[in-house]
Amino acid sequence: MQGRRDMKRMAWIAILLGAFIMIGLCVLDKVGTRRAIAGIRAPIQTETDPEMFQINVAGFKTVITYKYAYDIEAVVAHTKDYFSFDVGDQLSPRDLTLIWGKVAEHNQDVDFHWTQMTRRTIMAIDSSVDQEKLFGGEAGVGMCLSNNHIIPASDEVRWKLKMLRAGDHIRLRGYLVDVDGIRSDGATFYWHSSTTRTDTGDGACEVIYTTGIEWL
Repeated sequence: MQGRRDMKRMAWIAILLGAFIMIGLCVLDKVGTRRAIAGIRAPIQTETDPEMFQINVAGFKTVITYKYAYDIEAVVAHTKDYFSFDVGDQLSPRDLTLIWGKVAEHNQDVDFHWTQMTRRTIMAIDSSVDQEKLFGGEAGVGMCLSNNHIIPASDEVRWKLKMLRAGDHIRLRGYLVDVDGIRSDGATFYWHSSTTRTDTGDGACEVIYTTGIEWL
């Protein structure tokens, strides 16, 4: 009798351990891992023919206007999903913190802390010495990272966007865009993309109408 109890207890322990392992793997897959890659170029921004189109999103008549063609190779440092029925969340279900240059090169040996909230990236470094020595201060760090509102151009891009994890080395192509919307009650919505990698604060995010995502 005691032997049967012990076998049942061991079976339950095995089941619980298996469940914990599966949960851990799912969490790891969702979060990703920190990764450093040297030699990633700065994003390429080029002139494009003016173009705009209109879509209806969350009750807003929304015009998307191309500003520049955009080609960015980067490491994904952090991701943030947005789930509400608001027009911004419906347009762009996920923001990406993307890094390149020296920030991508030193992403493992410098103790970066990446956070995203309210459509912003918040970055902190434990050592100000590292920040000055490796990047030339906070401004140098800022020139090699961006928070990006990703607007998928197709179902394929939307699916790939959901699959991205921290540590992925990717190439993303599309257009920096302005988004302007109005609702029947007069409410308005706008996102105007940054067109420089040196700005900070409100308005510094890139708004990317994304036509392609590939893993490198």
